[in-house]
Order: sequence, then C-alpha cells, then structure tokens
Amino acid sequence: MATESSLRDRFEHGLAAPICLTWELTYACNLACTHCLSSSGRRDPRELSTAEAQALIDEIAAMQIFYVNIGGGEPMIRRDFFELIGYAVSKRVGVKFSTNGTRIDRKAAQRLAGLDYLDVQVSIDGADALTSDRIRGVGSYDAARRAMDNLAAANFGPFKISIVMTRHSVEQLDEFEALAASYGAELRLTRLRPSGRGVDVWQELHPTREQNRQLYQWLVERPNVLTGDSFFHLSALGSPLEGLNLCGAGRVVCLIDPVGDVYACPFVIHDEFLAGNVREAGFGVVWTNSDLFRSLREPGNPGACASCGSFDACRGGCMAAKFFTGLEMSDPDPECVFGHGERALEAKSVLIRPASSSDHSKKVPVRLSLR
Repeated sequence: MATESSLRDRFEHGLAAPICLTWELTYACNLACTHCLSSSGRRDPRELSTAEAQALIDEIAAMQIFYVNIGGGEPMIRRDFFELIGYAVSKRVGVKFSTNGTRIDRKAAQRLAGLDYLDVQVSIDGADALTSDRIRGVGSYDAARRAMDNLAAANFGPFKISIVMTRHSVEQLDEFEALAASYGAELRLTRLRPSGRGVDVWQELHPTREQNRQLYQWLVERPNVLTGDSFFHLSALGSPLEGLNLCGAGRVVCLIDPVGDVYACPFVIHDEFLAGNVREAGFGVVWTNSDLFRSLREPGNPGACASCGSFDACRGGCMAAKFFTGLEMSDPDPECVFGHGERALEAKSVLIRPASSSDHSKKVPVRLSLR
C-alpha cells in the first residue's frame, strides 16, 4: 500500500489528469463578496457557449477526471446550468458545485435532488447574518439558510456548508459545527487568500497567528471536517492535517475560467499563471504540454524555508498567498506559523501588490434581489 509520503511525492510531479478540476462557469454574480477570488460580478460575453462547454465535458470524461468542481460567479445564473449539469451526469462525470444559494428555491432543490453524481456546497461566511453579511452582502445569509432548508426538505442528502476562515468567522467554529449537524450536512472550511477582491481585504481579514494555531488544533481534533488542503501551511505546528499537504497547482489541480483560460489553480487568476486556453488546443493538451505546468512539476526549492526545518511539513505554503502579497515563491508563506512570512513582508515593504489580470466587479453597488 502506498504511504502518504510516497503519494505526495508522486502527486508533486504531476498526474496524467487532475484529481480536482475547478471550472468557473461564469463571472456573473448577484452578490459582491469582498473576498471574491475571481472578482466576479459582470458576465464576460466571451464565456464558453453551451456547445463548447459540452465539448469540454466530453474531454473531461475521456480523461477520466474524477470530478469537476463548478463555481463562478454564481453558476446557477447561467441559463443552461441544469442542461450542463445534466450533460455531465449523463457522461458519468461527478459534479461538485459551489453556490451562494440565492437561486435554490423549492423547485430547484427538488431538481437538484433528482440528479446523481452531484454535490452541492452552499457558502456562508459567518454563523449569523451580522458576521456573514458584512462580507457577502445584506440578506445573503438568510438566502443561504433558505437554500439549506429547501435542500433538506427535498431530501437532497448531506450537502456541504462552506466557510472561508477570516478573523471573524474563525471565532465561530463550534457554531458552524452545530449548524452543519442540524442539517446533517458536511462542514467545509477554506483559507482566505489575497486573490481577486480578496487582495484588498486580506490584511484586515486574515486570521491572526494565534487564531491559526487555534484553528489547527480544532481541525486536528475533527478529521471529518473538510478543508480541501487549504491549511497545509499549518502542518508545521505538529501532526499533518488530513490530505496531501502540498500545493497542487498544475500538479493535481487547476482552474478553467468562463472564457476557457486555464490557470494553475483557482487562486492565481493572473497572466503569470496562465497555461493556455481550451479553445486553442483542448484541455488535455494544455494540461500535458504547458510549459508553466511542467515547471511547477519540477522538484520544489525550499528557498528561505531551508533553514527552518519544517519545509517537509508545510512545503513552503501557498503559492497564491505569496504572490498576491508581493512575496517571491522562495519566500515563506505570509501566514507562516512561526512568523517568518510576516517578517519577510515587513522587510520587503511592498506598497503595490499584484492584482488579478481581470476584474469583473460591478461598477455600481449590488442590490441583492432574493427569491
């Protein structure tokens, strides 16, 4: 049987197909979350057509990709959303999709419950409306809770509740656990990255070093809480958290955006991490032959972390978190549990940080219309 370390070594050099393919169906969104990693809001008129999206699903099926993680924007805004989901299911491609819940009324919940190979993830950013709405917009928490109620009433099964860890939400871990238990849902926690609009709020919202230590201990005691390898930078504190505990960008994960551009991971929508476009050669060619992906699959350099002794545990942290805070790839993670990243940021005194290559934020304030 392969050990965790041998699997990690194999995955670090890349696979024939990604384990998790994230596909943003649209940049259109009826919310304006302050930390949105894709700066979503307005639809891009160049987004893949229904036929192009179905051709991409055919390719995903042929590559035997385990599942595709669909997001946005708000994916349910696309008029062909159910058509595309149904097509993927018919090809036996598992679908996990993330939603703000505003479009999951009773009818939609019943329709979702009738599909196989489907996993729904409803996003909130607080255990109460006051905490969540300050990030996602007034009324968004109540809309998400109605979606959860509708999914439960439709006997959908154990959907997921997803929360980004900020210095506010991290104080509500037990409340999130209770909320998930009340629905028979699974709890999924993810890391706040300074990507998209998140670059503007990361400094004030990312958890403190002490909060990250508390989060690590809470997760160690709850191995069933899902994280998607978001917090492997915390593994330097002791026993590794559940998962591969490495940056999978270009190795086992990548992102396809609404216009078909392929990026190394969902958190680095920037030209420096653009590998190609599915319209030009197909996804398989990009995944296999991209110069960017080939370089990411080369053995990692500990860089400034070499003298720490914890590189094997944290692998130097998150590429996106470094890039969008102005650090080099060889620098420590900005949230290094030993404070090395904080000192690196102070030493660099970065005044202008990289921004995502495209911003689809709406130019006027969002007025949330809930169904």
